[in-house]
Amino acid sequence: MLPPVIAGVDGSVESLAAADWAAREAARRDRSLRLVQVWNWHPRQEDGEPVTAAQRHQAQRVLRQAKARVRAVVPNVRPYDEQVEGPATAALLKAAEGAEVLVLGSRGLSGVTGLLVGSVAQGVVARATRPVVLVRADEEPADEHLLARDGRPSILTGFREVVLGVDLGDPCDAVIEFAFEAARLRGAGLRVVHAWRQPSPLGLGPGDIGLVSGPQRAEEWLGFLSAVLQVWRDKYPGVEVTETVAEGRAQSALLRAASGASLLVVGRHLTDRPAGPRIGPITHAAIHHVGCPVAVVPHE
Repeated sequence: MLPPVIAGVDGSVESLAAADWAAREAARRDRSLRLVQVWNWHPRQEDGEPVTAAQRHQAQRVLRQAKARVRAVVPNVRPYDEQVEGPATAALLKAAEGAEVLVLGSRGLSGVTGLLVGSVAQGVVARATRPVVLVRADEEPADEHLLARDGRPSILTGFREVVLGVDLGDPCDAVIEFAFEAARLRGAGLRVVHAWRQPSPLGLGPGDIGLVSGPQRAEEWLGFLSAVLQVWRDKYPGVEVTETVAEGRAQSALLRAASGASLLVVGRHLTDRPAGPRIGPITHAAIHHVGCPVAVVPHE
């Protein structure tokens, strides 16, 4: 059996938006949809606290609500549900092990503040071994699509671009492939972004050219990016790729590129560190400040 798309639901507005997005993704991927409700996911309940009959009844109501909404939004997807006991982060991580994609919600705040991800979602992103997509509370199906000719939102127009952030110092096949496949499934263009910084004279090594101009260095990076992507262009000939290199901080470049995207794809290293799992500064900025859904793809 093919791995399902899984959505974590807790009755909140953001989790219902995540369930909607997961249903659309399951239809795109021709996968089943599994809705997971964790007993003690409630923010005021401590991990390990016993579950009451009232909480079990509430959990069942949450699942019924999510299933009804999914069926209304994507009628051809038949979700199945599962109730599991917490702790919430551990339960969702276990569910993610058998998922094609795990989808969770994030509360949308102001554009200045960004997204309040929450400890559970952030903990899952930091430790999951499968891709995790975070969806904001006000995400609507039309947000994935281009505006209609009259400027109104529509689900009948083409999809907005998928944006992929690439570190040319450590390009990862799993992350790149996820983005190309997401673009193919949507019939969307793929914008690949790499950010670079001008080296300081103190950081130059033997043989380095310290006087190369910014435009020349940008052309070099663009050539490297094209070379890295060539094998994926060949594998996905139907995906229109736009390559972008920007001087400056990667976080800023991705935030700009993702402002009109249907999906942002970033990577996260799986390597263990003494201080425990971390998501890295670029991924951290993406999941907190980007308005569109963000896919975090773990890699070695």
